Amino acid sequence: MNIATPLPRLENLLPPDHDNEYQQLLDGLLQPQARINPKYFYDDTGCELFTRICELEEYYPTRTEAAIFERCADDISLALVNHAQWIDLGCGDCSKSRRWLQHIAPARLIGVDIAGDFLQSCLADIAHDHPELECIGVVSDFTRRLDLAELLAEDRASPPVFFYPGSSIGNFTRPDALRLLRCIRQQCGARGQLLIGIDLVKPSPILEAAYDDAEGVTAAFNLNVLSMVNQLLHADFEPANFVHQAVYDREQNRIEMRLVAKHPHRVRLGHTERHFHRGEYILTEYSHKYTTDGFSALLAEAGFHCQHLWTDPQQWFGVFLAES
Repeated sequence: MNIATPLPRLENLLPPDHDNEYQQLLDGLLQPQARINPKYFYDDTGCELFTRICELEEYYPTRTEAAIFERCADDISLALVNHAQWIDLGCGDCSKSRRWLQHIAPARLIGVDIAGDFLQSCLADIAHDHPELECIGVVSDFTRRLDLAELLAEDRASPPVFFYPGSSIGNFTRPDALRLLRCIRQQCGARGQLLIGIDLVKPSPILEAAYDDAEGVTAAFNLNVLSMVNQLLHADFEPANFVHQAVYDREQNRIEMRLVAKHPHRVRLGHTERHFHRGEYILTEYSHKYTTDGFSALLAEAGFHCQHLWTDPQQWFGVFLAES
């Protein structure tokens, strides 16, 4: 008789505060420079579109990072602490951690993501394939609150390795990135590590093409966020009134994704409204790019020592291993 594998334990560290979330979204849209937090990209349609983006010829980050991991897996594995608590930040379907299980033998796998049911289901698949591995899900928006101290204390003999691939730390301004890195550093203890992917500075035509592909998939991804806003705020955005734009700011070393109004119009936002002028835009995402020296300095400011760096032959992407 087959016995079903119990579902992995799930810890909810961030009970939803819908009123506060919606107010922040509304406040952002009513600022002189209208903004939408990029976390609202990822409804079901947004997730499907982002998967397609990662497969585009122009979008180099996903495949470049994957190639670094594949080529340098043995070296990275040797540099990682043994028998660690492997903490996958923003783990999604846990596919990147799953590949690392071929190279490392962690004491436990802790997946952190905001979608609890999906997280538990994906961890259940890993637990089924690796019955000896303790899998724990943590429901949290780690970009706002990351407090794993109590959970990590359950296994003090196993140091934490925070795994943060995908370069999404580039979505933060430098002060916010520093705040998050300091938060991670505080929870690393004396022997913890951070393995993180960083998109590096490169010629602007390559960067702008990566965020404005010829097929228009990124444009559809960006415009889709308005559907999410319509649902959450009972708004009446019409995506056809906006056009996608990706601009590289050389001074700030960042891509800015924008939704630019094609013509003057008004949008209802719940019980209020906003008028958009022609050419006025909504800022939907920053994607900061770093030099290797610049990100090493940021890690040092957060209290880390940068132990190792791996890059691709073109030095388009960097994988940093930092330790306490």
